[in-house]
Amino acid sequence: MGASVTTNGGNGKNGRKKRKRWIVLGSVTLALVAVIVIATAALRPTHTIEPDKLAAVERGDIARSVVATGKIEPLTKVEVKSKASGIVEKIYLDAGDQVKTGQVLADLDKEQLQASVAESRANLEAAQAALEAAEASYQKDLVDAEGPDVPFLKKDMDRAHESYNQGLIALNVMQDAEKNYQLALNKQVSSQRNAEMAKAQVAQAKAQIAQAKASLDNSEENLRYSTITSPMNGVVLSKDVEVGDAVSSILVLGSQATLVMTLGDTSEVYVRGKVDEADVGKIYLGQTARIVVESFKDKKFDGRVTKIAPLGQEKDNVTTFEVRVSIQNPGGELRANMSANAEIILEEKKSVLLIPEGAVIFDKDKNASVEIADPKGPEGRTKMAVKLGITNGVKAEVLSGLNEGQKVILQ
Repeated sequence: MGASVTTNGGNGKNGRKKRKRWIVLGSVTLALVAVIVIATAALRPTHTIEPDKLAAVERGDIARSVVATGKIEPLTKVEVKSKASGIVEKIYLDAGDQVKTGQVLADLDKEQLQASVAESRANLEAAQAALEAAEASYQKDLVDAEGPDVPFLKKDMDRAHESYNQGLIALNVMQDAEKNYQLALNKQVSSQRNAEMAKAQVAQAKAQIAQAKASLDNSEENLRYSTITSPMNGVVLSKDVEVGDAVSSILVLGSQATLVMTLGDTSEVYVRGKVDEADVGKIYLGQTARIVVESFKDKKFDGRVTKIAPLGQEKDNVTTFEVRVSIQNPGGELRANMSANAEIILEEKKSVLLIPEGAVIFDKDKNASVEIADPKGPEGRTKMAVKLGITNGVKAEVLSGLNEGQKVILQ
């Protein structure tokens, strides 16, 4: 009995050892399999497309356009200069203020100008008095030049001669009659000469009056010019002088005269830009344009082409044409010299399928295609041919080959 018990106990231990060995071997095998599976999965290439590389086919609006870059300019711009010289005494408006035709912009110091008017008026009055004196002298000389006493004194002389010959009067009486006649005759001749001189003096006095009157008119005009007024309705674009500044007359210095203010009509403004000769043939008067201004980046203004230069300008072997795009600006939002881009619409389509141009692939024959995410395709993507419409440099119109909502891969 005892020997039998010993034999059974030994077999039980060996069996347990074998089972442990198999368990260990199984665990190791499973671990190795797991490691191999994990390593294989890690080394296998993935075909998942990153989300930021995908773009949806969307429906929207697109336009093909030409962009003319330039500055906002007022429809009318006037440089205000003074016709009188002087010192600025008052300025009534500042840059940005609205102005009406005839409204006073500034006043020059009037003291010297008023003194000049008084002096010119005094000179005119003196010239008028000189004319009156000259005319009175002329009229007197004219009367004397007619010699009203000469005929009577000649008759007296003739009678004296006759009486003397008859012995009725003495010689000295006859001689006195001859003397009186000769004096009257000399006076007549002298008065005739004086009348000619007096006539010339009258003419000279009249000329002096005209000169004095012109001087007075000029002085009064300068006094009026010292009040500088607006020649137009609009807005003050710039104020170019301050109180106390010296102002020179445009009548004296012309274009070199002092600039007082710059005025402009901003109810309508325009962008003056340049368009390449390759695109200018597609532009016509009245063509629609959208204007983007840096100061209003989230807003677009409507405009129309109102001028196309007939003559191109060449620079660095590139020929461009000046184009003007006008914009209604009743609220005055757009201001002179703002930077702006005028997008002249060549072609526009509404509610069409759009994809980013960055997703389009062209082959050597210029055929277009795109890649879409496809887990069953090679490398997780499939190429599809598409037909494109117009493009704007960012988006492209899809005429066929894709449906709205599909995802295309950006290249």
